[in-house]
Amino acid sequence: MSPSTKHTAALLGGVLLAVLTGCGTPAEKTNVQAARAEPDRVAPPGLPGMPPVLDPKDVYAADRGKLSPVVKDFPSRVYVPNTNSDTVSVIDPATYKVIKTIKVGRQPQHVVPSWDLKTLWVNNDIGDSLTAIDPATGKTGPTVPVSDPYNLYFTPDGKYAVVMASMNRQLVFRDAHTMKTARTVPVDCAGVNHADFSTDGRYFIVSCEFSGELLKVDTARMKVVGQQKLPLKGAMPQDVKLSPDGGTFYIADMIADGIWVLDGKKFTTPKLLRTGKGAHGLYVSRDSKEMYISNRGEGSISVFDFARRELVKKWRLPGGGSPDMGGVSADGKVLWLSGRYNAEVYAIDTATGKQLARIPVGSGPHGLAVYPQPGRYSLGHTGVFR
Repeated sequence: MSPSTKHTAALLGGVLLAVLTGCGTPAEKTNVQAARAEPDRVAPPGLPGMPPVLDPKDVYAADRGKLSPVVKDFPSRVYVPNTNSDTVSVIDPATYKVIKTIKVGRQPQHVVPSWDLKTLWVNNDIGDSLTAIDPATGKTGPTVPVSDPYNLYFTPDGKYAVVMASMNRQLVFRDAHTMKTARTVPVDCAGVNHADFSTDGRYFIVSCEFSGELLKVDTARMKVVGQQKLPLKGAMPQDVKLSPDGGTFYIADMIADGIWVLDGKKFTTPKLLRTGKGAHGLYVSRDSKEMYISNRGEGSISVFDFARRELVKKWRLPGGGSPDMGGVSADGKVLWLSGRYNAEVYAIDTATGKQLARIPVGSGPHGLAVYPQPGRYSLGHTGVFR
């Protein structure tokens, strides 16, 4: 089933071509003229080759409004990897019906949009492969051999795919055109699984689920430059998400029952904010004002206000459930989440928190992708766009 490097590159059509804010202390000196003469600080340049941030105050500014010309004609679908069924259920969000079931490799974990938005990659973890889906047609393409692809990310410059090889204890940087290994980075932690990148793209934060640790990785050097143990026995960090202003990383933790609040630049010990039992997935609202936190262990979704830096709402699924991974619809009106232990998918109204639908799918639904979505390029996972 494995295609040649040449065929893979051709199918992708050139996938991934190069293209808490701190408060200052008052000065002790009183020389007003000197203070006024001080030049404005200039933000350091981003990772070479990375598209410039549209708004330095909101890294998600490109995630609103019209769809990219690349994806504007793609049909709106929800792609659900069923880990125990080795399938992907395809849902029409207009009807809340499964319209197609795709057979893929063993234990698919996440459906990941490619950096250039043209391909969806199904991460067949135990199957040691990636299955390509063309979101324009819904048809599958080649299955590419890749060892232990639990999750998949892309560097902001579109140069590399980064495989979260959880069982292998590796971060594997692969050429985004061919998926050929460029560098394998062994990690001294267990269960690398989720990540997100800094505003300038120069580093990213990785969660290590089974050892309760966080890593800081230099993107260009492809090197771990920081590592710390979370200050809670048995901690199991999951999804990672950058705040709109770029000053803070939030890390869901399903044993801590909340989110860790981390200063990524300083990489000091984070603080814990309790949200609900089994906190797992993190999703930013389309207007960048709120973050939805799926609490898998109690069948609820907590809503975090970025400006107020506090929880403002909690929505409970009627009859309970196990909300896990997902994404927000292109118009921001619906939050889609997989029900990991209930073989179902939930559609939730983001204005009211009301459950709109509960859709039966295969066994063990996990990292579903709502597609297409606004954004210029994808950083991976179930759809982290910039």
